[in-house]
Amino acid sequence: MQPPSRKTPTLGRMLAGLCLIVGGLLCSLPASAAEILLTGAEDSPGVQSFTQALSELRPTDSVRFQPLASLPAPGKLPSGTRLILLDLPSLDWRLQDSQGPATLVLRISRLQARQRLNNVLPTHLSLLWSDPPLERQLRLTRLLLPQVRRVGVLYDRHSEFLLKELRLAALPLGLEIVAESWDNTNDSRPLQTLLKNCDVLLGLDDPDLYNPKTAKNLLLSSYARQMALIGPNAAFVKAGSLASTYSDQSDWLAILDDLLDRPPASWPRTLYPKHFKVLSNPQVARSLGIEQMNEASVATQLAEGESHP
Repeated sequence: MQPPSRKTPTLGRMLAGLCLIVGGLLCSLPASAAEILLTGAEDSPGVQSFTQALSELRPTDSVRFQPLASLPAPGKLPSGTRLILLDLPSLDWRLQDSQGPATLVLRISRLQARQRLNNVLPTHLSLLWSDPPLERQLRLTRLLLPQVRRVGVLYDRHSEFLLKELRLAALPLGLEIVAESWDNTNDSRPLQTLLKNCDVLLGLDDPDLYNPKTAKNLLLSSYARQMALIGPNAAFVKAGSLASTYSDQSDWLAILDDLLDRPPASWPRTLYPKHFKVLSNPQVARSLGIEQMNEASVATQLAEGESHP
């Protein structure tokens, strides 16, 4: 009796195996490509570079920039579009229509949002803050200047609303906020009064107070007392403040890439960037007798102390 011969696979078995392979491949592919639309009042090489970089991060999606003037009303855009606003004019355009796709507002400051939204945030908007988190700036202050206790803060009628949050963030760090109103920047008396009563100056990202016209007075006055100014942003560090946290283009691209992986319904209403860096001014540090810092190490220490939802 001869042993049974091996049978070649039947057509049915071959088709079943092929279906399993194809099914596995399909499961590994993204469900569908997303339509990602960036808009702003002006096109520029910087905008094109940012759009191209985001497109390279998300090769399976359709990423494009379209100038604001050429867009229809927000409610006429396809509902599945992921809309990213790059400037304030595009936010004003979006606010005119309650209909339309879920929208990420990129790099808007707390002051700008308050002026336009008056604490009423439409459900279709997610605001990505441009100014550094107050708690992070305070922790940077504590890390660089562990001996300080009284943190001086200048404010005006636009930024006064930040003081309550600032004081709450200062409590667990053992810091005291000493605030002084500075509604008329041509009058140096509030600045001089504050400098007499604090150990360090913390700048709020308020362009009425911290701008090219006030920079010289702020920096010369503080350093005349051998007092450091922390913040309010990277531009001011280059002008002469000691240090600040900030997020650059690579950080914002990483943040957008993460958010765009999620369904829009899960996007946070407001978000501080969890990706950030530290910038310091070595010349200022030397003049204040502060040891030059390792910016990457300081950023890592700050990031390790933060929790994100």
